[in-house]
Amino acid sequence: MQAAAVKTPFYKLLYVQVLVAIVIGGLIGWLNPKLGIALEPLGTLFIKLIKMLIGPIIFCTIVTGIAGVSNAKSVGTVGGKAILYFEIVSTFALVIGVVVANFFQPGAGFQAKASSAAELATAQTYIDKAKGETTLKFISDIIPDTMVGAFTNKDLILPILFIALLFGFSLLKLGEKARTVRSLVDEISHVLFGMLGYIMKLAPLGALGAMAFTIGRYGPAALGNLFGLIALFYLTAAIFIFGVLGTIAYMTGFNIFKLLRYLKSELLLVLGTSSSESALAPLMDKLERLGCEKSIVRFVVPTGYSFNLDGTNIYITLAALFIAQASGVSLSWGEQALLLGVAMLTSKGASGVTGSGFIVLAGTLAAVHPELAVGVSMVFGIDKFMSECRALTNIIGNSVAAIVVSAWENGLDRARMHAALNGELPEHDLNSFAEVDAPAMAE
Repeated sequence: MQAAAVKTPFYKLLYVQVLVAIVIGGLIGWLNPKLGIALEPLGTLFIKLIKMLIGPIIFCTIVTGIAGVSNAKSVGTVGGKAILYFEIVSTFALVIGVVVANFFQPGAGFQAKASSAAELATAQTYIDKAKGETTLKFISDIIPDTMVGAFTNKDLILPILFIALLFGFSLLKLGEKARTVRSLVDEISHVLFGMLGYIMKLAPLGALGAMAFTIGRYGPAALGNLFGLIALFYLTAAIFIFGVLGTIAYMTGFNIFKLLRYLKSELLLVLGTSSSESALAPLMDKLERLGCEKSIVRFVVPTGYSFNLDGTNIYITLAALFIAQASGVSLSWGEQALLLGVAMLTSKGASGVTGSGFIVLAGTLAAVHPELAVGVSMVFGIDKFMSECRALTNIIGNSVAAIVVSAWENGLDRARMHAALNGELPEHDLNSFAEVDAPAMAE
């Protein structure tokens, strides 16, 4: 008879440690802003460690995901359905941002303070970058100069996706001839997950440093009369998560609230670090444990990090209309439709680019009313307070996407999913790899 699993002490659970670290970091930043700012390296170094492995992990997971299916037609079917889902849900996110902005009018009567010379200069750099983001450049950037170059550019994910797709389909076509290479890539992915397991033990320190810096650097004074926009953004994200994604979850046969509880470790990690990338690997692991087919998870989730940025889409339309209203510019319905179309194109593949939100925002405004582009300086001071919500919405959206596509492809173990969401699986079956010893993942 198998011995009962030993319950993990609560203080050893990652989400508990991260939650405590967030609270401590916030208190440090509030009570001692200078110390909070000085702790910034804890957060930045942790994110740097995570990004060091993101490229290779995405490559290995997509390759093994493609090579693990029966034929290329199946991969094409999964990819087609995933992209279709991404576009439909992303459109909902953009439209909700527009509807909420028009209903609440957050920028109407807003008394904007004069932007400093430094803020205007920074805004101009994003405007200049946005002008260079043409369709041809977007396509050109997907193809790296060299295969190695795709992994050395930490800001771009799409080139890695491109190479991984080519590599995976090549392995699939070779069949048994490529069995050794397939096994090698799979073993490398286990090693990478093991490395990430060790790094994730530093997550509480990273969350503490990031939160201490945010509160210490910006603090309550930075909110000012922009608090209304922040609150409205959080409200809009909640409407999207519980309204749109909740409805999709209900139609697929699961409860969005139970899913959020199941993913609490990953969500708290994202909240503490303001980066959805920090939870990429743990999220895939959790979704596979939930009952989603491994090959589907390993294709849909990494792809979604570039093509399914629901939180970013809400932010772009809401912030763009806020700037227009605050500047006294009334956008016609046709111009708002153009704003939606531009944002749908420019937001793709920008998740890993530093300042990508401002680049997309500036580019979107420039396409509708060029004189509004400089208005991105209005939201510089509060962007950090909205980045956590963007990241949380993005990761929740990709979680739902993986479950939905798995259900469409009959790759979802519904009995296991309901057991996991109802807390009926043994604890050792639910723990994220970051909460257990890293070497165990390589076994």
